[in-house]
Amino acid sequence: MTTFAPLAYLIAAVCFIMALRGLSHPETARQGLTFGMAGMGLAIIVTLLLPMVSSYGLIILGIAIGGGIGTVTAQKIKMTALPQLVAAFHSLVGLAAVCVALAAFYNPEAYGIGTQGAIKLASLIEMSLGAAIGAVTFTGSIIAWGKLQGTISGKPVMFAGQHKLNLVLGGTLLFFVLMLCITGSSFYFWAIILLAFALGILMIIPIGGADMPVIVSMLNSYSGWAAAGIGFTLHNNLLIITGALVGASGAILSYIMCKGMNRSFLNVILGGFGGESSGTASADMGDRQAKMGAAEDAAYLMKNASKVIIVPGYGMAVAQAQHALREMADILKKEGVNVKYAIHPVAGRMPGHMNVLLAEANVPYDEVFEMDDINRDFSQTDVVYVIGANDITNPAAKNDPSSPIYGMPVLDVENAQTVLFVKRSMGSGYAGIDNPLFYADNTMMLLDDAKKMTEGIVKALEH
Repeated sequence: MTTFAPLAYLIAAVCFIMALRGLSHPETARQGLTFGMAGMGLAIIVTLLLPMVSSYGLIILGIAIGGGIGTVTAQKIKMTALPQLVAAFHSLVGLAAVCVALAAFYNPEAYGIGTQGAIKLASLIEMSLGAAIGAVTFTGSIIAWGKLQGTISGKPVMFAGQHKLNLVLGGTLLFFVLMLCITGSSFYFWAIILLAFALGILMIIPIGGADMPVIVSMLNSYSGWAAAGIGFTLHNNLLIITGALVGASGAILSYIMCKGMNRSFLNVILGGFGGESSGTASADMGDRQAKMGAAEDAAYLMKNASKVIIVPGYGMAVAQAQHALREMADILKKEGVNVKYAIHPVAGRMPGHMNVLLAEANVPYDEVFEMDDINRDFSQTDVVYVIGANDITNPAAKNDPSSPIYGMPVLDVENAQTVLFVKRSMGSGYAGIDNPLFYADNTMMLLDDAKKMTEGIVKALEH
């Protein structure tokens, strides 16, 4: 098995690469998941058959407990809760990296990295970095989960000297790593872990809810690098490869998210904006009144249109309106209406959130378009149906230099002949920024729960 293991790990690594490739598009996502599961299954089996594994009792118990929790969670989790589920899973990966580092530090002989008090320098560096990144990932992911779940305010939590404090803690952390390498003392190892725990909290708590898609992706990257660092400590090539794949893909996705918001990664970390808000429109809207409508009005406009573009957002996810939305689209298509879906890169609270929800409702993949591919179509569109989105359609991003989202690429829905805007209220979006589109002459506000409104439109279309 020792001779066969490297080949099996190579096959598993190829499966993981194919999984990432498959997950890059909704049409191949299921195939990608199959590759990922096959690769992980092969890796687990090969690892269990290695000669150094001498006791299976605790391993089987751990697999049973973890597998049981994972199965129950997967069956019960709602699609709207996927972002916080991902954040929670990232925290577990980070904590696992910390635990493995501690096990290697206190029993180095079992890992072939030296003896107690005389651990190899390279191994000290690897395990200290893996533990530090894992600790930051653990507490940072818990804060991200709390903000997404609503147990922690989505507003940025700021205080004077916050960035300077983070800088000092970061420098101190590097100093402790250096001292650990020089002395090998357990004091410095525990100091690294505790300081990294604190740094994870302080790094994520000031970031607002509008930046959560970037943070979820960033923490995904962190968890990968933590796994890669521990892979070096364990001399496990597959863990190194897998961690590097996750770390690199998460970093690339974070860049894509930042580009979709026209913000630098450093800007997100240092000045996250946005949070929950239920306020009314700001005073600079003057005395302008929004045009209100009902389901019957929306049904009439869409049934008599030749082209309709649907823009889904987090409100659709919360209301679980994707199935009613697909039913509405099917009726319109039977009437000869050309229906498309427009997806913004940061719609929802997780990269790809809207794509997952539409796929759950069996929306045809060829009707779903990314922002860059569909933005030019809005000017030739009769009706745009915005369901639960807000910030990603805000024209202030293009024409108001004082707006916090100025420069962020948005969907050009205002160029359509008519905009139907489904929201619960006239309040601002998740970024806490008012949307002047509500008061545009070609906008009709449909104030109601997204699912209830869409089902009302379906009934009106049917009659």
